[in-house]
Amino acid sequence: MSTAPDAQLQRWQRFRNNRNAALAAEHGWLTLTSFQWLESQPSAVDLVPGLWSTDGTTAALAAGAADGLTLVETGDPVDGTITAQLADEESLMWVQSGGPDGRQVVVELAMRAGKYAIRTRDSQSPVFTEFDGVPTFDYRPDFVVEARFEAFAEPEDVPIATANPLVDGVHRSVGELVFRLPGKDHEYRLHAEEEKLGALTVTFHDETNGDSTDEWRKVSTARPRPDGTVVLDFNRAINYPSAFTPYGTCPMPVKNNSLDARIEAGEKQPNP
Repeated sequence: MSTAPDAQLQRWQRFRNNRNAALAAEHGWLTLTSFQWLESQPSAVDLVPGLWSTDGTTAALAAGAADGLTLVETGDPVDGTITAQLADEESLMWVQSGGPDGRQVVVELAMRAGKYAIRTRDSQSPVFTEFDGVPTFDYRPDFVVEARFEAFAEPEDVPIATANPLVDGVHRSVGELVFRLPGKDHEYRLHAEEEKLGALTVTFHDETNGDSTDEWRKVSTARPRPDGTVVLDFNRAINYPSAFTPYGTCPMPVKNNSLDARIEAGEKQPNP
């Protein structure tokens, strides 16, 4: 049972409500139903019509009006060959088809590891239609700790693995968050990435992984105060999309971003 003040619990509950609402967005992460690399020759793919291909720099889709594909941005039908170009790590919600309104399945074009792929997003996926929120631990005031941000002189690009073994990633580390945990007599130092408006995000392992939580999680802080301190609230630790779907390319933690503690706070492993 949490002994946090009512205001703390209310703020956390608002955070949880917003988080669950974001996950339940139409054609969001819970609707992924495939990840498929494009071939050099025009080829059929699973779950969506048309012939798909890439020459390495451009992705192409050839389809006729009878295939029922339309452009996501304009709603115009695809009748012939269309192309698109992306930079690495970019994505484009490109075409859609199926269902009463022709929008049941949205095809996301993505560039990952220098190669083109598509992901299908189906609004009738059971993972999406049966979603009723992410299970969490009870709120734990003792897992709200103060941390000190020690910025690097320059950001460091650290090679990392991702949820897809065929996709390598890069973690742009801007510094370390230094803190202690209740019951532990040593400091932790975790690499952090910078987000919008100077916020920081830490991707981490802990000893609940593979037990009550997914293989790794992440937690974000506000922008550091002028003295370099931040509040690190593990009650706001969340899963990456790869916890909900096998079709994610989510980044794993950098080496040594592991805690020798059970962080029984934040999101648990999603229900099947």
